[in-house]
Amino acid sequence: MTIKDRIITPGPTEAAKQERPVTLDDVLRILLARSVIDGRVIQRVRAAVAANDKRHPFAQLAAQNLHSATEPPFPLTLETITRVVAEGLKIPYHRIDPLKIEVEAVTKLVSQAYATRWQFLPVEVSDQHVVIATAEPFVAEWEKEILPIIKRKIHRVLANPVEIQRYLREFYGVSRSLSRAASSKAAERSGIVENLEALTQLGEVGEPDANDRHIVHLVDWLLQYAFEQRASDIHLEPRRDQGNIRFRIDGVLHLVNQMTTPVLGAIVSRIKSLGRMDVADKRRPQDGRMKTKTPLGKEVELRLSTMPTAFGEKLVMRIFDPEKLEQPFSALGFSERDLRIWTDLTRHPYGIVLVTGPTGSGKTTTLYSALRQLARPEINVCTIEDPIEMVESTFNQMQVQPAIDLSFPNGVRTLLRQDPDIIMIGEIRDRETADVAIQAALTGHLVLSTLHTNDAPSAVTRLMDLGIEPYLIGATLLGVMAQRLVRTLCPHCKRPSPVDLAAWQRLDLEGLLPVPRTVMTAVGCDECRHTGYRGRVGIYELIGLTDELKALIKPGLQANQLSAAGRREGMRPLRLSGAEKIAAGVTTFTEVVAVVPPETPLN
Repeated sequence: MTIKDRIITPGPTEAAKQERPVTLDDVLRILLARSVIDGRVIQRVRAAVAANDKRHPFAQLAAQNLHSATEPPFPLTLETITRVVAEGLKIPYHRIDPLKIEVEAVTKLVSQAYATRWQFLPVEVSDQHVVIATAEPFVAEWEKEILPIIKRKIHRVLANPVEIQRYLREFYGVSRSLSRAASSKAAERSGIVENLEALTQLGEVGEPDANDRHIVHLVDWLLQYAFEQRASDIHLEPRRDQGNIRFRIDGVLHLVNQMTTPVLGAIVSRIKSLGRMDVADKRRPQDGRMKTKTPLGKEVELRLSTMPTAFGEKLVMRIFDPEKLEQPFSALGFSERDLRIWTDLTRHPYGIVLVTGPTGSGKTTTLYSALRQLARPEINVCTIEDPIEMVESTFNQMQVQPAIDLSFPNGVRTLLRQDPDIIMIGEIRDRETADVAIQAALTGHLVLSTLHTNDAPSAVTRLMDLGIEPYLIGATLLGVMAQRLVRTLCPHCKRPSPVDLAAWQRLDLEGLLPVPRTVMTAVGCDECRHTGYRGRVGIYELIGLTDELKALIKPGLQANQLSAAGRREGMRPLRLSGAEKIAAGVTTFTEVVAVVPPETPLN
């Protein structure tokens, strides 16, 4: 749905006919008329706001940290004040979402100087109309001036004045940097040898200047933008004519910007330089890492990975927030039952605990959170990873380096000579790594690792497929946890709805859970970009290997046999964990069914 689809064109009001800036008295009068404040608040605000306060009246009132006089009351933030004023003046309210604005299109519409003079920001441009956000409802002179120039219908919306000023500077600054970077010789050179379809260029071929100030500005903007939008991954993807920048937010990719492939190549080179990677080598995949700070001063780590493609180097940056490791397991999605089983598994002095799931299912966060809790002054925790996901000061980390024959098996052998108590192996990929993990467990160490299987019971048969003897699995494997991430419903807009009984029964085949009367459904609002979801949480399937289950681990064992036995022992499959989250109003049927493994019966 475009902004235009949500607009109801208002009729002219007497106030709107006056060409003047909005005042604090205007704002207070509108809020009083809508019963959002009472008369006592007006006097208090007038006395508190200094005569020389140059801020916009919306910002002046928001700074008072007031609550509405309604029941229930709500905080009078800058955004809520803007919305109430828009409703009072019958002007469409708009929450600016930078991910939905085509920067190149809006910055070409009018100059920055003109937009700054009138304090407005184009937020949507099409062949038929232009949507322009302003925080001055009583000023419309600019409409008459630009109408003959843009030759399209203008729809005016009211938006947060601070956001308008911010994105005015940011969007025009980024557009200017893109334009100047595109015309620089450095950017021109960067695309010559990367694109398989590029025409042959005669003359000197050099590398892009990664320190070009326009490229530096673009990289700084890109990283800060990603942090603010809660992105977990940044994708820089070269194409034939132009490159794409996409952010993964709550598991879904969003197109953020497009630029010429040479400029994107120069940005990739700048990031490779910051990540201490070989800028000159564009033919081999490379890995790197960098550490930086968010605009709020919080340290974050980024893992970098490049891949040569037909049109240049593709770069993916995975963002790791160290604060997530400090969250309690309940915030990660663990139920009390899940946490009790997980704690029991990781408190053993020796044995193997496996975490399974596809890439991006939260395995790293789970393992690091567990290791951080296990790492005490009297415990020696060591890891071997490929690559090190997050640098953590409470345990010793080593990275796989194939160039010097430092593999997972060799790394584990080294760790065993370091007097460890707990060993974390990044991933068990082959027979040799599985063998050394088994040996480490047999010699009195607790081993945590990951394995790629669809569910927890399949981890046992996967180890057997790798060639591990069943008796060794039974002697060392303590338990397995499979996990997935589902999007959580937006708390601002989720609404109750009747339970789809057929959908519920597809998840709770055994009838183990009480059927809820209602569940929550996704609606969509400005806070969640009209997706209905905000954030993600884990669903888990844990199986602890009891003596009864270990007795089943013999040649020819099938995963479904172990799964059936596990359920008899109390194991709850992923779909039941998802059903619990649905009943608690955390997520929806659609989300759970989308991540439940195909092998899990749903019919």
